[in-house]
Amino acid sequence: MRTRFRGITVREGVLVHGAAGWGEWSPFTEYDDDEAVAWWRAAREAADDGWPAAVRDTIPVNVTIPAVDAATAHRLVTASGGCRTAKVKVAEPGQDVGAEIARLEAVRDALGPDGAIRVDANAAWDVDTAVTRLRLLDRAAGGLEYAEQPVPGVADLAALRRATHVPIAADESIRRAEDPLAVARAEAADVVVLKVQPLGGVRACLRLAEQVGLPVVVSSALETSVGLAAGIALAAALPELPYACGLATAQLLTSDLVTDPLLPLDGAIPVRRPEPDPARLAAAAASSDRAAWWAARVERVRALDRGTTRRSLR
Repeated sequence: MRTRFRGITVREGVLVHGAAGWGEWSPFTEYDDDEAVAWWRAAREAADDGWPAAVRDTIPVNVTIPAVDAATAHRLVTASGGCRTAKVKVAEPGQDVGAEIARLEAVRDALGPDGAIRVDANAAWDVDTAVTRLRLLDRAAGGLEYAEQPVPGVADLAALRRATHVPIAADESIRRAEDPLAVARAEAADVVVLKVQPLGGVRACLRLAEQVGLPVVVSSALETSVGLAAGIALAAALPELPYACGLATAQLLTSDLVTDPLLPLDGAIPVRRPEPDPARLAAAAASSDRAAWWAARVERVRALDRGTTRRSLR
């Protein structure tokens, strides 16, 4: 990673190849095998089945701004490939609201008055804190497009949505929930954020989007361009795409596995599926110990997936 993001500086994962092409399986290392099964299904779909037909040929995207200082935030926006929307990380442990305000003011300066700014707190606040903090951050940003998962849980999201004028987007309350439709039933969000790997694939996300019935933002799980292609495929297949998507995260990596990474140009990424480059794969190969760790994990998760599939067919 170019900057520590989500607490990590190195991104790990596995590529799989099948009749339809390449897929990526990269659950975060702290996720248990049960949670990683959905990620495996997404990789298997990409490799074995491919994806539904696209209804658009470019995807508008946001630049993602980690919890960096104001000068760095300004530079990331100006170097973003023309993105007119920025997602800014807030609620970073060890940082105060002053740092967040400075970051948002720098992003607004770089975007200009017509750009859109959204914040992501990764469920770090309680409702009262979120109400207070969003009031300050909305002012600093010159207006927030929405706040992504500012509080944990559906009930808290619903309470916050009633208490603030800032629109609310649900992420963790969709992708890590036993009942992802609870958000819609509770009227707890204005927007849902869908990530292909955690939700089990492009087709699974399309079904969920139809059931939820709310505007969708497709976001990444910090994949390489091989994995990002699945997010691009989902965004391309959705009937409507009213918001810029969080799929420009290849910008956060120091290197990629393809020679032509999925990077924005004029704020959008073309719908395409780049192939991994053998030399880049070799350069990024894990150590023997890490490769063995991942290989063992693949076998465990494949066994879980087969068992779940057999039970569902009974």
